[in-house]
Amino acid sequence: MADNILRAKRKQFIRSVGEETINGLLDELLEKKVLNQGEMERIKAVNATVMDKARDLCDSVTKKGPQASQILITYVCKEDCFLAGILELELGSPAENSIRTDNFQGGHPSSSETKQEQNKDGGTFPGPSGSLKLCPLERAKKIREENPSEIYPIMDTSSRTRLALIICNTEFEYLPRREGADVDLREMKLLLQDLGYTVKKKENLTAQEMTEAVKEFADCPEHKTSDSTFLVFMSHGIQEGICGKTYSDKIPDVLKVDTIFRMMNTLKCPSLKDKPKVIIIQACRGENRGVVLLKDSVEDTGKKFLVDADLEDDGIKKAHIEKDFIAFCSSTPDNVSWRHPVKGSLFIVELIKHMKEYAWSCDLEDIFRKVRFSFEQPKFSLQMPTTERVTLTKRFYLFPGH
Repeated sequence: MADNILRAKRKQFIRSVGEETINGLLDELLEKKVLNQGEMERIKAVNATVMDKARDLCDSVTKKGPQASQILITYVCKEDCFLAGILELELGSPAENSIRTDNFQGGHPSSSETKQEQNKDGGTFPGPSGSLKLCPLERAKKIREENPSEIYPIMDTSSRTRLALIICNTEFEYLPRREGADVDLREMKLLLQDLGYTVKKKENLTAQEMTEAVKEFADCPEHKTSDSTFLVFMSHGIQEGICGKTYSDKIPDVLKVDTIFRMMNTLKCPSLKDKPKVIIIQACRGENRGVVLLKDSVEDTGKKFLVDADLEDDGIKKAHIEKDFIAFCSSTPDNVSWRHPVKGSLFIVELIKHMKEYAWSCDLEDIFRKVRFSFEQPKFSLQMPTTERVTLTKRFYLFPGH
């Protein structure tokens, strides 16, 4: 019965479900009269963590029996295919065949949806329109088996503790409000959660507070049992770095990008040694507009580098202090980045779209290249994202769904 299935999946559900899915479930369960208004408001308590809400929701529904539990399972299968994959739930299961879900205590029929199946050619498992495409098991196995030594390993979903950090500055004391930044924040958080990361979100910080937030993040014990991390910074910016909320001509409230790398390197964050560390920056990098009249020129930029051929191994194991990094910035140095006041930043919109579309089949650097290619279109010619300080030694596949 569905309630027994839900009880068996309880622990994993609590650990894996995202806040957006919980909110959608609450709306669905209220409409179907599984929960009443008071129960919904209790679960939605502002001071409750996502895991607290998930625990309360799961326990409240299972207590109401198999029919209520099946409504929850059906919603997850239809609206959050990533979570359904983690929980190994699917439409058309024995539980669903034995229980009707179109009515509960006078509720209204819900629209039917057929089970999403893997294409015979090994295609993706697409979720609702615009959602993250999951990687079929056969595809993941094939990628891993072809060049295992050239691919960063990923940990099992049952034991890994992936973390991501988003710092988004929207309100400033002396600079204009970043209209549309709330869209960037919401969508980026959802993307990272769908990719299996627990997201730590910080908003409207000074440069010192951003520094402290990164240091605190680097010290998180969860990194020991994680296989990678993402750090996302969204703010106003200047050539020197990312602006804090008190930045002005008289107050140099700026977080230098180099500071982020130093706080996350092998020395300061040993738990992420040999693991991909992805830094995404949505911020201007100067006042110039990255569009100019074309001019052909030839410059000799060749440089000679001397390499000591007599390197010796002293028998002590060493580790590169800055390795396995990649930074993806919204514009080239000295140039501005553009943001729509309603739809969000051009860079973040395109990045999320391409991650959802290609993460199932492409490694991260290839996805970033596709994002840059999209900015060759005339409508995006205002800026050009750039990949910097790349020290990834292997291909980083996210394998969404695994």
